[in-house]
Amino acid sequence: MLGRAARVAGRLLLESSRRPGPRAWLAPAPQRCSSSLPMNTMVLFVPQQEAWVVERMGRFHRILEPGLNFLIPLLDRIRYVQSLKEIVINVPEQSAVTLDNVTLQIDGVLYLRIMDPYKASYGVEDPEYAVTQLAQTTMRSELGKISLDKVFRERESLNACIVDAINQASDYWGIRCLRYEIKDIHVPPRVKESMQMQVEAERRKRATVLESEGTRESDINVAEGRKQAQILASEAERAEQINKAAGEANAMLAKAKAKAEAIRLLADALTQQNGNAAASLAVAEQYVSAFSKLAKDSNTILLPSNTGDVTSMVAQALGIYGALTKPQAVKSPEATPPALEVPKHPPTELPEADQVNSS
Repeated sequence: MLGRAARVAGRLLLESSRRPGPRAWLAPAPQRCSSSLPMNTMVLFVPQQEAWVVERMGRFHRILEPGLNFLIPLLDRIRYVQSLKEIVINVPEQSAVTLDNVTLQIDGVLYLRIMDPYKASYGVEDPEYAVTQLAQTTMRSELGKISLDKVFRERESLNACIVDAINQASDYWGIRCLRYEIKDIHVPPRVKESMQMQVEAERRKRATVLESEGTRESDINVAEGRKQAQILASEAERAEQINKAAGEANAMLAKAKAKAEAIRLLADALTQQNGNAAASLAVAEQYVSAFSKLAKDSNTILLPSNTGDVTSMVAQALGIYGALTKPQAVKSPEATPPALEVPKHPPTELPEADQVNSS
């Protein structure tokens, strides 16, 4: 009886070791797990960063931790082997329509890790396929909310939205999405040409704006230079006028002082002996000099009747001078001295020929 039971147990153990178990869901498969599950040899060594799910008589029993573990033959069976390392999954290229109705071809890379081996084994049939499909649908949904221009500018926010959406759904699968990165974005050729034209137009616009700003700055600098030049010229002209006025004032003052000195010297000379004779001689010289300049500026002149009598003219000038220099008495309210009457001769107009002969 015991021999028959041993033979049955051996046959069952051999069949269980030959029966292929379910493959791990992570790809590529040869790099992460073997083609068949480990066989129950009662004494098992679990590698680091791996979790072995054990079933006892068809029901979940426990998860083997890394290191030495003991199992009961025939009753315990290793059903799943899960890797706890960070896993990279390539999301296939797919088409998506943006908010402004532009069709894009976009693919990405998904980084995830198994947090709960029990949920990853019994929560979903094919976790890789489920996560890939979830990433594609979420990416299409998020791209439909933004326009084409924002797709290139807001890639980080788009990746974060996809990661949040995947984590909300994959929490029941024991999987945690760490990162999602968009690899390539392909736009239609016509859209690409229009984008290139838009970029060129934007660059021309910037060049025009920069050129206009440069022209404006140049005009402002030229106007500022002209303003400063006018200010400096006006200040120079004002300084010149001030200096000229000061020079004229000094010249007038010097002339006045010289004239006053000359008058004083003349007065002193007239008070001396024979001063009147010298004055008469000076008056006669000036009279003759004045007659020599007649009829040079104009053809019409007015002359007294006794123009040729130099002696009478000199006597008349000296009489006027004597009357002006004579000391006047103090005026009283009853009587005032009569004014000196100067004889006046009626002027006569000479013809131009006589004027020339007389000169």
